[in-house]
Amino acid sequence: MDEELRALTERLCKESGGADPFGPLTATGDPEVLAAVLTAPGQPLWARELAAFRLGGAGDRRAFESLVLLLNHRDPARCASAATALARLADPRTARAAAALATNELRVAYALHPVRLLVALRAPESVPALITALERRLSPDDPYRAVALACVEGLGELADPRARPVLRAARARPALIGAAQRALELTG
Repeated sequence: MDEELRALTERLCKESGGADPFGPLTATGDPEVLAAVLTAPGQPLWARELAAFRLGGAGDRRAFESLVLLLNHRDPARCASAATALARLADPRTARAAAALATNELRVAYALHPVRLLVALRAPESVPALITALERRLSPDDPYRAVALACVEGLGELADPRARPVLRAARARPALIGAAQRALELTG
């Protein structure tokens, strides 16, 4: 978590104007201070992200809602840090939330990190959600190739035989042929 926190603080330092206004948020070990940032009015997004990341990494479930909102953010770096913290949070609601985000057609442009989180969680919701998300990405004119590829690779990693039909169908997409074939081999 130290490396992820370092990368996060470097990114947020740039975002906040180059100063280190969040020194107290990185130095405190008091979860109450961090939780207060999540609920206090007028807090900048970078402060809420840092507080949620630290709380999530510490297993404090008060960070859950903030992290789910960040997982669905338009900024991929925010989504990635939220996914990291959610994976460590071990909140039983995480898989359901990630599945909802991964299969939401209105937010498919931001589904990459929820898909990857589902694979990391290996929860009961993971395979059905990845199958659904991949089925929707198989039309020839679908622009979300990265999401489709993440679904294919994730289904291969999860090695669940229920994915075989959609993985066979994925071989019809030229960009997915190799990955789909490898995933099929892994699913037995």
